Amino acid sequence: RKDLFEGLTIGQLEKEWNVHPVLHLDLNAEKYDSPEGLYAILDRYLKMWEDRWGRGDGESTPAGRFFDVIRRACEQTGRGVVVLVDEYDKPLLQALGKDNALLEDFRDTLKAFYGVLKSADRYLRFVFLTGVTKFSQISVFSDLNQLNDISMDYNYATLCGITLEELKENFQPEITQLAAINGVTTDDILTKMTALYDGYHFHPRGEGMFNPFSVLSCFSKLEYGNYWFHTGTPTFLVELLKKSDFDIRELID
Repeated sequence: RKDLFEGLTIGQLEKEWNVHPVLHLDLNAEKYDSPEGLYAILDRYLKMWEDRWGRGDGESTPAGRFFDVIRRACEQTGRGVVVLVDEYDKPLLQALGKDNALLEDFRDTLKAFYGVLKSADRYLRFVFLTGVTKFSQISVFSDLNQLNDISMDYNYATLCGITLEELKENFQPEITQLAAINGVTTDDILTKMTALYDGYHFHPRGEGMFNPFSVLSCFSKLEYGNYWFHTGTPTFLVELLKKSDFDIRELID
C-alpha cells in the first residue's frame, strides 16, 4: 500500500515495497477466565491462518501449529513473515493477583507460543508486540531473548502521541474553533490543552507527548474532559497500590 505513505519520508526511503505474509494476533477482545479461553482465541487465529497457508498433520499444540504456519507462509511466498501481536499480555493481566494457577497456565502457554518466534527466526521478516506491561524475561519471554524493547528508547520517544509542534501544525482549524467557542485566544487553548493532555514521556530526555485520544475527543466534543481515563482504568495497578505501602504522592512532580 505505497499510496498510504505518499508525501511522508518513508515514501522515499522504501524502495522495493515488497509484499510479505502478515500474521496479526489480537488478544484484546476476549475474556480470559479459564485455560480454554486462551486456547480458543489462539485456535481461532490459527485456523484462519491455516485456511490460507495450509496445515500439517503432525502438530496439534498451538505453538507447533504456529511454527508450521510461519514456515509454510514463508516457503509459499518466498518472503519473510511479519508477525504483529496486539495486547500480548491481556490474558496474564486478567489472572494477575486473582488466580495463581490460571496465571501459571497462561504463562506456560504463552511462553511456548511466543518462543516459536525464536525458533522460526529464519522464516521471519519482522515481529512487533504491544502490551501495557513489561514482564521480565523469566516469564513469557525467557525463550525469546532477541527482543528489542523500544518502549522507553529515545529514538522512539515521539512515536506514540502528538508533539506540541504537530498539534499546532496539523490542528489549527480545530484550535481556532475551540478558541472561538470559549471566547479565548488560541494560545489560551494550547496552554489549557497542554495542562490537561500533555506530559506523556517515553524517555527521561524525550519530548512531552499529547494523548491523541483526548486531543481528538476534545476537538470533536468542543469541550475539555478526562477522556482517556474514562476509556478504561488499569485495575490491576490500582489493586496493587491498595495492597502496598507506596505513597502515590511520590508520583506527583
